[in-house]
Amino acid sequence: MRPSTHTAESIPPPPTILSMSPVVLPVPDRVVDLQVRVSAPVTGNELPIILLSHGQGYSNNLSSLNGYAPLANFYASHGFVVIQPTHLSSSTLKLDPDTPEAPLFWRSRARDMTRILDQFDAIEDAVPQLRDRLDRTKVAVVGHSMGGHTASVLLGARHTDPNDGTEVVLAEPRITAGVLLAAPGRGGDALTEFVREHYSFFTTIDFSQMTTPALVVAGDADTSEHLTVAGPDWHADPYHLSPGPKSLLTLFGAKHGLGGVSGYDVAETTDENPQRVAAVQRLTCAYLRTRLYPGNPAWQNACDALTTGPGALGRVESK
Repeated sequence: MRPSTHTAESIPPPPTILSMSPVVLPVPDRVVDLQVRVSAPVTGNELPIILLSHGQGYSNNLSSLNGYAPLANFYASHGFVVIQPTHLSSSTLKLDPDTPEAPLFWRSRARDMTRILDQFDAIEDAVPQLRDRLDRTKVAVVGHSMGGHTASVLLGARHTDPNDGTEVVLAEPRITAGVLLAAPGRGGDALTEFVREHYSFFTTIDFSQMTTPALVVAGDADTSEHLTVAGPDWHADPYHLSPGPKSLLTLFGAKHGLGGVSGYDVAETTDENPQRVAAVQRLTCAYLRTRLYPGNPAWQNACDALTTGPGALGRVESK
């Protein structure tokens, strides 16, 4: 038998990354200090930054700095510094359910990201391997599910506070691009009665001021019946109801987990599909690369490879 030419030596090793947690950032006006995980390539300078916001699920640790390894590790191995906070909504914190803004802490989630941007010096002190290697002018946000909502308000989406009628603006101008993964859509009659009653802030979301460039990723089988009566199209609302420049990636056959982005071999992923996760990794990373570095062909190349031809994993539209 002829020996295989595909030896271990012919496959380049994956880039080495470092990951440190918890990095604790003191926040006097927060119920507990802010804990983050920092993942980054071990080499390179002028590294762009991704703030990665976790969703809400019934697993204890995925909704924290310990989740979303398929995304965090991929982004870090492709030249990004990834910072993952544990939001107050995380079940790992076991906060009193009567804590103000519980259980989803939608304002606090967005403010966590602003606090991170305000404390880059402290992060570099805690992770000395990063000192003088960050490009603080190139910052993006990525969020899944409730994390997608967090990303949307940081990119400019607004709420009317259901308690007092005031407009809530949490946009962060230092964030110049974003990715919304299976994010919540419009309010009103698109929501289930349970959401309108228990999470009333969702009823007032307004995407018309979400002007920062973003990629919205939605699964065409993501019905999210616990949240919406509008079906899978609901997760495309942040694209359709916001001004450009925006792109929409619709993944064929994908449910809310988008193949398993929240963790490796996660039992609650109802559409486990490593190929789909790989597509999400490549396309979102490429989108941010091109947005942060105009003229870089990564986004177009990834679209050509993954969303065209008979083996396409999804479709892309832009405005």
